[in-house]
Amino acid sequence: MGARGGGGRARRGAARRRSAGAGAQRAGAMSRRALRRLRGEQRGQEGPGPGLGELGLHPGLEHAREGGPPPAPGKGPRGPPRADVSNRFELIPAEESEDEPAAGEERPEPRLSEQDTAGRSQEGSRDRSKEGAGSPPETDGDGQREGQEAEQTDRTLATSNKPRKKKKKRKTKKNSAGETVEDNDLEDIESLLERIEDPGLAPQSQGGISTDSRPLLYVEHRNLNPENELKRYFGARAVLGDQRPRQRQRQYVRSMWLTAPKNTWPRYSKTGITMQLLDNRRGVQHFTFEHHREYQQVQFKFLDAVESMDPNNIVLLLQMNPYHVDSLLQLSEVCRMQEDQEMARDLIERALYSLECAFHPVFSLTSGTCRLDYRRPENRAFFLALFKHLMFLEKRGCPRTALEFCKLILSLDPENDPLCVLLLIDFLSLRAREYTFLTRLFQEWESHRNLSQLPNFAFSVPLAYFFLSQQEERPELERSQARERAARLIQLALIMFPSVLMPLLDHCSVQPDARVASHPFFGLNAQVSQSPALNQLTSLYVGRTHALWKDLAVMAWLEPHVHEVLRMVDAQDALVQEAEHKRKIRYQSAPRNIYRHIILSEMKEATAALPLEVTSQPVMDFDPLPPLDSIVSYTRPERTSHPSNESTLSLFFRSLLPNFNLQGDIRHDGDNEARAAQDLNQEVNRLMAAMRDMLANIQFQEPPRDDNPEGDGDWD
Repeated sequence: MGARGGGGRARRGAARRRSAGAGAQRAGAMSRRALRRLRGEQRGQEGPGPGLGELGLHPGLEHAREGGPPPAPGKGPRGPPRADVSNRFELIPAEESEDEPAAGEERPEPRLSEQDTAGRSQEGSRDRSKEGAGSPPETDGDGQREGQEAEQTDRTLATSNKPRKKKKKRKTKKNSAGETVEDNDLEDIESLLERIEDPGLAPQSQGGISTDSRPLLYVEHRNLNPENELKRYFGARAVLGDQRPRQRQRQYVRSMWLTAPKNTWPRYSKTGITMQLLDNRRGVQHFTFEHHREYQQVQFKFLDAVESMDPNNIVLLLQMNPYHVDSLLQLSEVCRMQEDQEMARDLIERALYSLECAFHPVFSLTSGTCRLDYRRPENRAFFLALFKHLMFLEKRGCPRTALEFCKLILSLDPENDPLCVLLLIDFLSLRAREYTFLTRLFQEWESHRNLSQLPNFAFSVPLAYFFLSQQEERPELERSQARERAARLIQLALIMFPSVLMPLLDHCSVQPDARVASHPFFGLNAQVSQSPALNQLTSLYVGRTHALWKDLAVMAWLEPHVHEVLRMVDAQDALVQEAEHKRKIRYQSAPRNIYRHIILSEMKEATAALPLEVTSQPVMDFDPLPPLDSIVSYTRPERTSHPSNESTLSLFFRSLLPNFNLQGDIRHDGDNEARAAQDLNQEVNRLMAAMRDMLANIQFQEPPRDDNPEGDGDWD
């Protein structure tokens, strides 16, 4: 009985060791299948290496044969190399074995090789001959083995992250052909996170051709970071340089989408700006920024500093309030005029950081369904900061990032478009080679926005179709359709806006042939006869996008279509007559948002064409051309008036100051304000007349000479 009991305990111990090894392998298989399912990998994508079953070895059972404890879950394959194997890389670790069943298949129980099984059976047959088949200790061993397998599986799943982290350290591995394959686990994880962030959305293919059905103004977070675009152009090492060690020592800052905080910025504290949700109508959420009382006091001080016409006053205000948005916008423009582009860009990024810290929890930059009303003065700073930021990005050589910010601005108020970014989005799409997005925007918005009546869309859309037709990776049918659309649309553009051709060729340094240069349709008469509003649009487009037309292939494509339009003009085609009629009726006067866009665009050709009523009034960079129907939530208090018994001489000297305003000292309502202004003008006129009379009647008298005999006499 003692020998029999000892043999039973030995068999149960061996069974437990075998079950522990099998449980570890089964848990490892479960963790591998979960990881492969997250990655989206399918069975057979990588070359299968030689499995343990092929070599007749198994880690858990090998330890059990030698009498040692089974390997720890997930740590067995990480041990030292086997002594009986010449190349340790031929043994694929259990957690990375490719001989795994597909999802939904049952994994067979791990078996020993035939030789091991035969040897074990010979050792166990002598004990079974003494005990007999189906003894109770075997039954107890099976039940205990199932419990240990479940416990071992739970422990392995609980620590499944540990072997996954170690897996990143592997650089190479062997496939079935013996070739070395690089293990890019980090890139796989990044692509996995992107798929998780955008479920059900297919990524963009090469050439900017979108294959998904996302909303038109959908904004991608990764495209808001200019470093991602620069890395694609120059590589991560050239962009980051030696910044990686410094980032470890940087103090903790909030993670932002619009801009990255810098160590040189002042420490951020609450500025008094918040965002509130106004309403939610038909899936569109309307928000607004709000200024608290302390921020309103700073805003009043900022207005006083602007009226002083001294930038140093704004600098002093920023020293006390480093994240006041309007001060940052105004000082950024001052730095830009002084050719300090780096400081100007830094101030704009700081303004964006301050505004993003005030976002509402449900305000989304990417959904395209969040709205801000430009008529509210509190919201205008966000529009202007985004616009100035994208202009700096475009100059920096990041058109793709600038396009994403342009889409963001348009999504905030697509109906009114207060900054008229529709005049800019086509240029950024062409520069970023997002031709499909531009053509899609034109197709979806042409019916209700008449985009073809804007010169920039009339010429840029056929140019985008032409570039699409030049992409060899596209099917021939799509390329031919793109060529046909490009030909039809460029002819319509030349008929509708003939004044664009000659300035465009002039900027491209291209001399037209004699027929085109002498024809009156494209001559000087086409530019002189158009309205000032249309002249502003054409000048803006030519000055901004002429570099995109300098390509020889583009000019070779444009030339036959110009001659075809001249043939239609000579034949008095109905399209030519209709286009001339539209030019006379439309474009009588440009809306206020176009004027605002021209002022912000800094294009000399377009700024010179602005009307007198726009150029004669003062334009503040923190709020250029505010809407006439502004929604004012708080007003500036009345300034402290000077005493009524002020002398006329004091008033005269105060009028010599640059910030003196006849209307600024006395504020009344209605007729009282007009009467007070008229009285003040009359008083100043009387003062000026009295000063002229006083200066005319002044007589200088010689001082009396006192006879001093001891005084100095005349020189000899």
